This record gives sequence, structure tokens and C-alpha cells, in this order.
Amino acid sequence: MTRPPEDQPLTDPGSSHELAERKMRFLFALRSRGVTDSRVLTAMEMIDRGHFVRGIFADRAYEDMPLPIACGQTISQPSVVGLMTQALAVNPRDTVLEIGTGSGYQAAILSQLARRVYTVDRYRRLVREAGEVFRQLDLANITTIAADGSFGLPDQAPFDRIIVTAAAEDPPGPLLDQLKLGGIMVLPVGQSDTVQSLIKVTRTERGFDYEELRPVRFVPLVEGLGSE
Repeated sequence: MTRPPEDQPLTDPGSSHELAERKMRFLFALRSRGVTDSRVLTAMEMIDRGHFVRGIFADRAYEDMPLPIACGQTISQPSVVGLMTQALAVNPRDTVLEIGTGSGYQAAILSQLARRVYTVDRYRRLVREAGEVFRQLDLANITTIAADGSFGLPDQAPFDRIIVTAAAEDPPGPLLDQLKLGGIMVLPVGQSDTVQSLIKVTRTERGFDYEELRPVRFVPLVEGLGSE
């Protein structure tokens, strides 16, 4: 793995052995929570979460827990990131749309699995900061866009895979329309921030098949652009 930027220390200098052990425990925790796909695990080993956790929470980058980021958002729990990525079943030639860039961590992992990743967020600050990390890590197959993600990206549609990292009451119609035949969308749905389910939607010739995966808790999917 590459080193984090200088302004994102992960641990005290001289504790590389401790850091290596924390990363090993991180991967073990992913496996123990159901992330078993070898391609997903390799991608999560290649993409160091420490690059995406800033400030006072930097030393908690390898814990399996969500953490606060700017604009009142969160970086998701790594095991949930892994399970969502696993359910998405990304192929090397796929084009993926992510709604909710956040820290950029999920998009960076997807970049290791797909041909092209488009990631959209309503907060310009998050898009800008994630884009800078992508450039530092030379992740050239990610396109970042500040926009209202509830409408998707019709100019780039259709997509092989769509992932939504914020909860809506139902799968947004524009996103369903932008999913290719045979395509998969993974997203949380729920009418409150306490009762949400992660679901997998597959587009078939007959319509859409829905599979409920597990209970989750995500920030709500909000229309419009943010103020930051």
C-alpha cells in the first residue's frame, strides 16, 4: 500500500509494525463479517482507508466503524463497504455510477474492480477533496461530479452497476431507468434513519428483481446541491 499524505498521519512515527498489525486485523474483520470475495478483499487491501480519514479520527481508520467527515456526512463502516461492493458483483469491463461520493473511499475501491467509475455528490467540498485524493493515488478511471445524485447521470447512462450510499424511501426512478438490462444496483432504503434495509436490484427482461440483504443505517438521500 502507498503511504498516506503527510497531513494524514495514521500512527506515531516508528510504529510501522503496529500499523501492519492493524491492517491485518482490518482484513480479518472484513472476512469475519462476510466479505469473502477475493477480488473485493484485494481491492480493499490495495486502497488504504487511512487516505480517506482525516484529522482527529485518523488513528481509527482501521476500525470497523463509520466515522464523521466534512459536511455532516460519514465514511461508511468498512465491512458495509465490502458487503455492498461484493453484492454489486462488478466486472472488469463495467461502468459504475456511485451516488454519494463522501470521502471517496467507496469509489476508490470500485476503481480497482471496474473499467470506469462516475461518482456524484451534492457537496462540492467533498467532490473536491475526494478528487484530490484520487489524483494523489493516481486513480485515473474515476470521474467526480458535483450534482444532484437523485437524478443520476443521464448523459452517461446506461450503467452496468449503480451503488447508492444514502438512503431513500424507494429506489429512485431515474436511477432504475439508467440501469442496463442485466445490471445491478445496491442501495439502502427506508422511511427513517433508524429503519433501513440494504437491497440489491437486478434489471431483467421482465422488470426488476429485489433482494433484501441486511439492516443498515445511512444518511438520507437529499435532493439538490449542498451549501458547501
